[in-house]
Amino acid sequence: MKKIFYLIYYLKHLDKKKFNKFLNYTEKLTGRPRFFLLRDVLGSVFRYNISLLEYFQFRFYYLIDQERKKWAGTGYMYEYQLRMNPKSERQILDDKTLFYKSYNEFFLHKVADLKTLKSNQKLCQELLANSSGKIVFKFAKGKCGKGVLIRPADDFTIESLIHFMENEGYDLAEEFLIQHSDLQKLSPSAVNTIRIFTQLNEKNEVEVLGCRLRISINSHVDNLAAGNIAAPIDESTGVVTGPGVYSDITKPDEYYHPNTGVSIIGFQIPFWKETVELAKKAALKHPQNRSIGWDIVITQNGPGLIEGNHDWCKLLWQLPVKKGMKEILEKYV
Repeated sequence: MKKIFYLIYYLKHLDKKKFNKFLNYTEKLTGRPRFFLLRDVLGSVFRYNISLLEYFQFRFYYLIDQERKKWAGTGYMYEYQLRMNPKSERQILDDKTLFYKSYNEFFLHKVADLKTLKSNQKLCQELLANSSGKIVFKFAKGKCGKGVLIRPADDFTIESLIHFMENEGYDLAEEFLIQHSDLQKLSPSAVNTIRIFTQLNEKNEVEVLGCRLRISINSHVDNLAAGNIAAPIDESTGVVTGPGVYSDITKPDEYYHPNTGVSIIGFQIPFWKETVELAKKAALKHPQNRSIGWDIVITQNGPGLIEGNHDWCKLLWQLPVKKGMKEILEKYV
């Protein structure tokens, strides 16, 4: 019965245009009849607890049963993350306002919520005078880069900044971060962040589940869901070990950035040791949430925290390494 509810959820939230695009592509790629593929998609939803789109993104049309079982899909991840990060505790990660107040010691940039700005003109002025010359506006419950707006700081006075946030419904205003020059050369269209997945074991020790570099492609955000790419990083060295991959199966992997021509494989993440240390320290700050995906910016002065995700993305975790990794999580359950 539970899997019926999952199917209803998947259908309700299905991007039909993307589904048809993937289906048409797979039909031509494999030569299999559409009816066969649709039947396999539906069967896989029930058998492997994945979403309709994940059938294509995990390349199930190429995989035998034993390989398919290795992938962690939406249904499995929902239950796993609910167990690791209970609803009663995850609000501190879900709400960006609570997050920056709780993890402020790991931030390099100024962040302020609307209520604080109204009562602190000095902070408001400091935000408007930040060295980047830009302000980033966010919703407290924003996900996957949606709703993020970047504006020149010169567009605002203290009064107009507050008025703008009230009218547009923005909860947070942040100093725009200037990324490290190496990352700027790789991809200048957005701040390219590091995602580190951490897990607390039974001894409350931090274990790293994986590290990824998110790379923007003609976008002001670097999220995979926004059409950008992600590449795997070696945890011990901070060197990128594979090409950038899309969540769109119709697009080929990128071995060089399509705009700058910089090689993706072999790219060295600056301040790598400090970056991993930051993620591990943050993971211990509020151990009631045990499995978190941390977004970290690398600047000329070192790494800084941007946000933590209790519902971290299984696509970003698995697609760049081109394998299912469910078995890694099963030892923590």
